[in-house]
Amino acid sequence: MTGLDDQDDAFTDGNALAGALSEVFAVDLTAAESRCANCGRTGPVGELRVYARAPGFVARCAGCGHVVLRLVRGPGTVWLDLRGAVALAVPVDD
Repeated sequence: MTGLDDQDDAFTDGNALAGALSEVFAVDLTAAESRCANCGRTGPVGELRVYARAPGFVARCAGCGHVVLRLVRGPGTVWLDLRGAVALAVPVDD
């Protein structure tokens, strides 16, 4: 995928990941800032384009369409693949 256009409306925003991610992390990761490994774009996880037609969630960069995050939940296990993210900055209370 070389870029994104508005013709594909099969996605929701990254806020769709909130429930699934809350099963693994004690903080709300939709506010965490991710950096795309492909184009370097940074922004909140909540701005990623999330596709949920697969067995789990596939979250793509809103800029270039690169897969940033994959999350699949099975019986007793959650698989989280973040290889498309260079970094994930999670806000915490001091």
